[in-house]
Amino acid sequence: MPMNFNQQIIDEFRANKGQVGGPFEGARLLLLTTTGARSGAPHTTPLGYLPDGDRVLVIASAGGSPRHPAWYHNLVADPMATVEDGLFTYQAKAVILDGEERDRLFARAVEQDPGWGAYEERSGRTLPVVALLTVGFGPPAARMGDALIAMHDGFRRELALIRREVAASGPRLAAQLRVNCLTMCQGLHVHHSREDAGMFPVLEERYPEVAPVIARLRDEHEVVARLLGELQSLLGDGADVAPADLLAEVERLTRELEAHLDYEEEQLVALLN
Repeated sequence: MPMNFNQQIIDEFRANKGQVGGPFEGARLLLLTTTGARSGAPHTTPLGYLPDGDRVLVIASAGGSPRHPAWYHNLVADPMATVEDGLFTYQAKAVILDGEERDRLFARAVEQDPGWGAYEERSGRTLPVVALLTVGFGPPAARMGDALIAMHDGFRRELALIRREVAASGPRLAAQLRVNCLTMCQGLHVHHSREDAGMFPVLEERYPEVAPVIARLRDEHEVVARLLGELQSLLGDGADVAPADLLAEVERLTRELEAHLDYEEEQLVALLN
């Protein structure tokens, strides 16, 4: 992408919490800042990404160019990078995948979006697949309530992306889309477990009057956990899943979760701040 076009995307991404229009509207996008292998200067690039459990994957396609992109060469020289997802900024370590793992994950990406395969064919090279592993977060939000909203917005955005991806899928569920759903389930389970074990007991001790609110939130966590379990059961056995069946489950989870998140923010954000 030309530098001025890149900068337009970067500016729009940062101004709109990761949302951009044009050809990348509704796409999974992040900003990757690497250290220039020759210059030593920071270099920021907008990239599409693929969820993969506790890491994200990026592919050095360079739009099908015969040469690896500059950000890839930068990571070879220095694997530490900064990632912006629109809501959070974190430090990551890049691991360049190879062998069977690289081939399997690239095939998974192509199954969901054949454009990756077209880029590889056009480029005449094997497109590198790079895993970005979180190693540390940037400065936390100044207020805990604001941090809670940012976390919730991440789940809202992920559910919206998954619903769009499922609706656009073909007659069979792509393996990458299955991973997207399971990654979201894992993240939501961890978030609620931390609230149950950490934030809620502290709030109950300091503010006894919120006990009924916390009790309701815990009950809603159980409902969400049940829905997550049903979604994971639908996806987890490797059997073919009809996209229509998956969409129905995701929509059911979305309705319950959005009501829960809205209530939690309404009741706790001001208190946390």
